[in-house]
Amino acid sequence: MEKETIIHFLAQIGISVIETDLPDDCFLPGLQLKGSSILMDPKKMKYPGDLLHEAGHIAVTESHLRPLIGSDEMDPDWPSGGDEIVTMLWSFAALRHLDLPTNFVFHPEGYKGQADWLEECFDNGTYIGLPLLEWMGLCNGPEKAAKEGTEAFPHMIKWMR
Repeated sequence: MEKETIIHFLAQIGISVIETDLPDDCFLPGLQLKGSSILMDPKKMKYPGDLLHEAGHIAVTESHLRPLIGSDEMDPDWPSGGDEIVTMLWSFAALRHLDLPTNFVFHPEGYKGQADWLEECFDNGTYIGLPLLEWMGLCNGPEKAAKEGTEAFPHMIKWMR
């Protein structure tokens, strides 16, 4: 059920999920990025929440670079450390939007053993990387939201950079 909800949400914001057979050596089991699409092998995917994390990578990448994702033309240093941080925060906002628990994305087998810490930070309102996500124009932090009379993060102004 959650997988279908996520796929529907991603389609609404311009990220397609394409079912296909994938090799065993994907960075995340059963998932691979190509442009603004996520290739998904449902037989090999372990955690549906990983779809949101991978979508976050697409969403926070500048639009002119998105077509290069998954190709040899993409900068080999992509994603940067900053991209990774805002991807996690973007994923958290998507979880809240979809009314899913934080550990749906931040599961014990991910995030180099830091999933519990990330879950605790985000659930307690410690939004690591929020200034960068705000700078990208995707959300407003508490100060800007109060000044402009808008909703603060985890509400998103827009989902795609």
